[in-house]
Amino acid sequence: MDAKTVSPAVRARQSRDRLKLLFEEGRPGRRGVDFPPLDVPDAAEAIEPELARDGVEGMPELSEPEVVRHFTRLSMLNYAVDRGLYPLGSCTMKYNPKVNEWAARLPGFARAHPYAPDALSQGSLELIHDLEELLATITGMDAVTLQPAAGAHGELAGIMLIRACLESRGDARKVILVPDSAHGTNPATASFSGYEVEEVPSNAKGCVDLDALRRRVDGTVAALMVTNPNTLGVFEEDIAEIAKILHDAGAMLYMDGANMNAMIGITRPGDAGVDVMHLNLHKTFSTPHGGGGPGAGAVAVKKHLEPFLPVPRVAGTLGAYRLDYDLPQSIGKVRSFYGNFGMFVRAYAYIRALGATGLREAGLTAILNANYLRRALEGVLTLPYASPSYHEVVFADHDLEKETGVKTLDIAKRLMDYGFHPPTVYFPLIVHGALMIEPTETESREELDAFVAAIKAIVEEARTDPELVKTAPHTTPLRRLDETGAARKPKLRFMP
Repeated sequence: MDAKTVSPAVRARQSRDRLKLLFEEGRPGRRGVDFPPLDVPDAAEAIEPELARDGVEGMPELSEPEVVRHFTRLSMLNYAVDRGLYPLGSCTMKYNPKVNEWAARLPGFARAHPYAPDALSQGSLELIHDLEELLATITGMDAVTLQPAAGAHGELAGIMLIRACLESRGDARKVILVPDSAHGTNPATASFSGYEVEEVPSNAKGCVDLDALRRRVDGTVAALMVTNPNTLGVFEEDIAEIAKILHDAGAMLYMDGANMNAMIGITRPGDAGVDVMHLNLHKTFSTPHGGGGPGAGAVAVKKHLEPFLPVPRVAGTLGAYRLDYDLPQSIGKVRSFYGNFGMFVRAYAYIRALGATGLREAGLTAILNANYLRRALEGVLTLPYASPSYHEVVFADHDLEKETGVKTLDIAKRLMDYGFHPPTVYFPLIVHGALMIEPTETESREELDAFVAAIKAIVEEARTDPELVKTAPHTTPLRRLDETGAARKPKLRFMP
């Protein structure tokens, strides 16, 4: 619609509904509450006059409807998994069943106090105990701690466990190996734990190069951190051989469990020789994801690492559970209290609701959906690896860029005009112009078909009207941002 044909009333409404700050909307004298007169002495009389003030200069003053409408309008600008496909590769942004939320809001769980004595926390301790056992069974490991607050935090705890175990043997070692396709948190975790980090290349299939690994593993290597399926969406088919190479040299195998969604109910990392792994409960086990937390990075270990798990551990039997701090070899606490308990309730509800059969079906459906997208977009975008996809599929834009000048970021931004959240872009780093798409198991065929249609339309636009794609998005509240400038010259200021 041409701007000249829009009525003044519509233009006024559009102007009013534009994104504003509360500081812009506020007007002096407006209130959302009316307090009754004081029936006690004014506290200001007890304050030194020079320390008292009548108000806070510059703070917005608004009525209750204005506040409610402001935040309601903001919420309508948000894209969430409850609105549609959220295809961020390596993130597993799947729909969270509402029964999980119902369970977490049961008063006995929602009102539990972290300082309550063990005798008054039996239900909570029982849930923690049972969830740890369920996760140990699902992963094929011997023990689990739920204490770490997020995935990277779980990584840190896992590497600390490896270090503590090796030091107890008098052989701390100094090197952690990571594949070239690793999550960025892997080398960061190893370095933060005091290890030197060395990279292991991938082979033509996108898996760890076994010959390169054999050449590098020696008495200085403490562990290899591997993601499986890896960040190329490829299953590490030689995972058992990788474990053997490490174990024969006295090293250990750490598995980043970020992509466990493609293995759940199908295969168990512990059975392949993994010594320690973390699980992102906010990915595989469908607890809320994003927004800075709370998360949960459960860590599962084999028997030889169990004595070093963080304290406390839930011990005892039904009706007599307790938090046990008497673990002399423990690495100690890795966070306050036991963990983000509300996430435990949600993950427990999810596992119990699906059961063994449902968990396996979820894993298989995640694989099916990823391969459905792979086949539908094969030939539309470049497929850099021929290996079968698992939970996600990685495409590349370099052929389209050579032909049209349209880049990965342009495609991602244009997808927003079609009503979709963009996929992960430019990762993994070993793929030039990567688009990393993970549909998860919760998306219908119709939703996937709509996403495929949007990608195909954008590719056609890139050939017929490349500037349209390069300047996208065009329909969102904010247009294309200068992301490079924002990163290099951030402007952070309070706006009164």
